[in-house]
Amino acid sequence: MSVEPKAILALLNHRVTRILTIAEAALPQDRFKAFRKLVLDEMGRNGMETDLYQLFEKQSGSRNG
Repeated sequence: MSVEPKAILALLNHRVTRILTIAEAALPQDRFKAFRKLVLDEMGRNGMETDLYQLFEKQSGSRNG
């Protein structure tokens, strides 16, 4: 069974959206903005997304080499 990075990211994005919704309800607006930026940086292209694609590239490279 092969899992694509996009499928994993879709699951993660769903969870990130839920986390941000809860944080928005719980935090003052100025703190929520900072928290949102941090979460999106860590889970998005500057963080988890890049790490995930690199992991898949490394894994597929080791299969071919």
